[in-house]
Amino acid sequence: MSLSLRQIEQVENVLKNSLRNKFQNYNPEPSYMPFHTRLLGKDRLALYSFIHSLNTNFGTTIFEPVGLVLAKQKFKQAWSQYIAGNKISIQSQRTIQSIIDELSTSETTPNKHKEIEALRKVCQKGTMINIKPTRIDLMVQTNDDELFIFDIKTAKPNVGGFKEFKRTLLEWVAVILALNPMTKINSLIAIPYNPYEPEKYNRWTMRGMLDLKNELKVADEFWDFLGGKGAYEDLLGCFQRVGIELRSEIDAYFKRFNK
Repeated sequence: MSLSLRQIEQVENVLKNSLRNKFQNYNPEPSYMPFHTRLLGKDRLALYSFIHSLNTNFGTTIFEPVGLVLAKQKFKQAWSQYIAGNKISIQSQRTIQSIIDELSTSETTPNKHKEIEALRKVCQKGTMINIKPTRIDLMVQTNDDELFIFDIKTAKPNVGGFKEFKRTLLEWVAVILALNPMTKINSLIAIPYNPYEPEKYNRWTMRGMLDLKNELKVADEFWDFLGGKGAYEDLLGCFQRVGIELRSEIDAYFKRFNK
């Protein structure tokens, strides 16, 4: 077992509280679907709507707080929804655009170490301008003060969005380096589970824009990084136990829609 009993208790409390809070505050959007209702039943349609709603904020309500529980025991510090800063140099913006342009036309291949060093050289050069970068989903700091910052995505992110994902990762680096050019930093995309299991995750669609070795962690790569080897399997056990414990509450909630 990778997770401590204390961590398992904290993770399971996060799951219970998140689900119960969803039950209390969720109001399905009015939708008259007479054919679907008669074929499948109101409770099943309500369940479908509920799952769809849950998926839209699964990252902030479950994956981020669970990630914090794991990371706080292994790392020096951990934060979620972290604001990296609000200033970036014009030279950094130009460098980011140049990196993305060259990757888009396949003039270069992704190399995160080189990209970070390129930004480090210009992070305080030229005029500093105000920006409002996307909040960092999860950030951890190692004992030797190295930062790992994560953008948590859905299991099947939109292929067309990889260019903007890359820009976000580079902007986070530039903003943090603007505060301290000596910071040891890594920015990555995290995908909480592999929807293609037992096959390997389909990474080829990201290859042209992301440095797959240094910019992407999928399923156990992500969770085991945060909590130690075996953390992913321990988490699946937490989800299963909570699902069993709350099954009667879940069933009772959806029976209301058959009235």
